Amino acid sequence: MTLWGRSLVCVAGLLSVAAGELAAQQPKLPAQDRELSRAMLAEVIGINSQDSNGSVTAVAEALRARFVAAGFAESDLILAGPNDRKQNLVVRVAGSDASLKPILIIGHIDVVEARREDWTSDPYTLIEKDGFFYGRGTQDMKSGDVDVAESLIRLKREGWTPKRTIIAAFTADEEGGKSNGVDWLLKNKPELIRAEFVLNPDAGGVELRNGRATEMDVEATEKTYADFRVTAINRGGHSSQPRPDNAIYELMHALTKLEATPFPIELNPVTREQLAQTAKIDSPARAANIRGVLAQPMNARALAAFSSDPQDSALLRTTCVATMLSGGHAPNALPQLARANVNCRILPGHSQEDVRLELIKLFGDPGLTIAYMSDGGEISATAPGRSSLPPPAPREDVFGPLRAVTQQMWPGIPVIPVMSAGASDSIYTMQAGLPSYGVGGLGIDFDDDRAHGRDERIRVEAFYESVEFYYLYLKALE
Repeated sequence: MTLWGRSLVCVAGLLSVAAGELAAQQPKLPAQDRELSRAMLAEVIGINSQDSNGSVTAVAEALRARFVAAGFAESDLILAGPNDRKQNLVVRVAGSDASLKPILIIGHIDVVEARREDWTSDPYTLIEKDGFFYGRGTQDMKSGDVDVAESLIRLKREGWTPKRTIIAAFTADEEGGKSNGVDWLLKNKPELIRAEFVLNPDAGGVELRNGRATEMDVEATEKTYADFRVTAINRGGHSSQPRPDNAIYELMHALTKLEATPFPIELNPVTREQLAQTAKIDSPARAANIRGVLAQPMNARALAAFSSDPQDSALLRTTCVATMLSGGHAPNALPQLARANVNCRILPGHSQEDVRLELIKLFGDPGLTIAYMSDGGEISATAPGRSSLPPPAPREDVFGPLRAVTQQMWPGIPVIPVMSAGASDSIYTMQAGLPSYGVGGLGIDFDDDRAHGRDERIRVEAFYESVEFYYLYLKALE
């Protein structure tokens, strides 16, 4: 999950009014559902679903068993995938109005690699300590999977029928691997996940400061991910006779240009709205810089100050950065090959091939090859040429209920559409023409984001709030 939220100390003042009264009014997850959601979280955290030696299928089967036990028809619980380890679970809850296209909720059930020796406790055992749940996937994103699954089970128990059919897809390989579940379903089983729009709990959520909610961030668009392999090849020779034409130097000159040349600034409707909303609740100094960035023409001094933060700079432009480097074959030989991986996060409306061509132009060296590397590691001379779609229009049937439920759960906080600088499975649904929104209820402290890291954790009460949030939100989507 990648959130972008920078509301600062002034927010605390806005939210401190009648804090005790607001807390008393907040809907609470019933005891029965607290117990069930905790048990489900412990179960899925306890299953190793990392790509190298885990099983996504085991998580899918565990969730399927929970749905069967809750009375879901087995015909509405479909396991589908390319192999035994990478099965996806698609759950269907029939709506009352067959003329309406379904809502699709996507959630990945794989996790980033975790090694026991790096952690204080076993990453694949849910630990509750000092008000936190620890375990790989607590934040990214098995807690979000439980939000959706437990809410659907609760709604089934209550006899509730949605107006639109709800489809929940619990999928493989968002974090890596060659069998991305959303992509596989779109290509091989599109009939299972056809929908009007998509909700993705992995791409949105609540920002916390000192444990208190300050804003609800909703991903309304995201950047495209691309890796490029930049290679310099040389005839080499004996290191006692160095020449100017050195593969390592050639590659170094190109990477120096990359370091010194940022991509141009480009705002879109989502980032403009994101900045405008953030300026209303941010510190006076940052708010002034944001207004300068939004001005026509942009204020150069404000832009420089705002762009000095890497997270803020990434909001304004496509970014490319060298992330891996190799070269040479012997300490006493001139290098015959030098290679770098350049990772790019590309603004909506541009293709990966557009960026590859920009890199060729920037480097200005016909001796370099710049190849595209797919998610599965395949190398090709060119990159996909299809531009990512522009941000979808904000749907009132998505944002209206979201604003209402957010005020129920966390009175006074704004709902802010954001562009993620990272990437999630929404990129596949967006490319398929499905408006996709990152809607999640999990609160994460802005200074304690441990997704992908050591001792990943979430606040216990934030987890229960997120389960209650998704239950209320699904009911409100009428």
